[in-house]
Amino acid sequence: MSKLDGEDEVVSLRSQLHSLQIRLKELEAENAKMSSQLSKSCCHNKTEDMLNGSGVERLHPGVASHSKNIGGDKDRKKKAIERIPGSNLEIMAHHSKRYVALKVMYFGQRFYGFASEAQMDPTVESELFKAFEKTRLLVGDKKASLYSRCGRTDKGVSSVGQVVALFLRSNLKEADANNKMSGESIPETRTEGEIDYVRVLNRVLPNDIRILGWSPVSVDFSARFSCLAREYKYFFWRGNLNLPAMENAGKKFIGEHDFRNFCKMDAANVHNYRRRVTMFEICSSNMRFEGNELCEIRVKGSAFLWHQVRCMVAVLFMIGQGLESVDVIDALLDTQKTPRKPQYAMAPEIPLVLQSCEFEDVKFICSSDSGQALRIHLDNECRAYQLQSAIYREAVRSCLPLANDQNLLNKGTIKKVASHVPLLSRPTEQVSLNASNTAKRKDCPGIF
Repeated sequence: MSKLDGEDEVVSLRSQLHSLQIRLKELEAENAKMSSQLSKSCCHNKTEDMLNGSGVERLHPGVASHSKNIGGDKDRKKKAIERIPGSNLEIMAHHSKRYVALKVMYFGQRFYGFASEAQMDPTVESELFKAFEKTRLLVGDKKASLYSRCGRTDKGVSSVGQVVALFLRSNLKEADANNKMSGESIPETRTEGEIDYVRVLNRVLPNDIRILGWSPVSVDFSARFSCLAREYKYFFWRGNLNLPAMENAGKKFIGEHDFRNFCKMDAANVHNYRRRVTMFEICSSNMRFEGNELCEIRVKGSAFLWHQVRCMVAVLFMIGQGLESVDVIDALLDTQKTPRKPQYAMAPEIPLVLQSCEFEDVKFICSSDSGQALRIHLDNECRAYQLQSAIYREAVRSCLPLANDQNLLNKGTIKKVASHVPLLSRPTEQVSLNASNTAKRKDCPGIF
């Protein structure tokens, strides 16, 4: 064979190979198309079988046989569908959804804050979504539910008025609910026959989280942006604190100010540190322990910066102890005079409570049965903590002789109080550009 003939044969073989490759792609595309059509047809038939009560055992062995003794064909079909874990068939079959706001109470001591984005467990939010899934109230995933929250409290902080909003399953028929994503929503008067969200969720939530009420809201409602005002309370023992000086200083917070010296700096996310405080007061909580009075600071505003309340309280405590003058508030609010925050420790997180979140025309509902169960639960929790308090009190009394032993006192067991460095003479903090802070608070900059 000549060299020319060999080259012609190679060209011919390459041409045939190219033609076969094209044909192979065509066959693969045709095969994928037919497989898709067959899959859709099978799924449709299986869904019809499921809704008609047949084929359940084939799709999920043991489900149908388990439900035979429930009673009646209709009940058997319904129970079989509801027992399929993770299935959307029950939603497809007969469930509608509605957009609701939930009022949430939680005792924050064991939680790593409210929001679940911090990659630390447990959080209040993660426990809520476990309850939504366990009760089969969640429609789709978290993103599809249009979930929003009013604020994100930090580790250890509690709340008796947190608010979240999302789509939940509804007992009302779709024709009545009219809850289309176009913006239409269930009228607030349409609550008869609806799921008792308070009762259902409180049955599965841990003891330190409770739903206090629910309200139907329109789909353009945002628990964060629709909030008109937030109120916090901070509890503390009066001791020897100068309350009139603290209250005079606290009144200086009222109005719109730049609070950069009263928050944890987060320059990567927050560029406007101006916030409006509408109310500040200090009052008694009518509780006493060993002659000491429990007091509370109440502060209200449209929104707060990260750790703002705890920083405000920390400076007020310095004033109450006589370590700082009332005028230090004016100096810290004047960012021309004090452009960077002095270094000081925040007040502890446990006494801080998100008291309430205010909205226009949102009225939370709690049935009489759910309200009674809620009251019994909270009363039992109060008694449990009072028992713990009694035990600690006995421990305090049992160690009193040690505290009165002058030999121990003379051996230096009492620490010398460190001398106070005036705030305006302290080193200032560095602006936080930490990447972890950015990731942790990127969805909610500056609103807490």
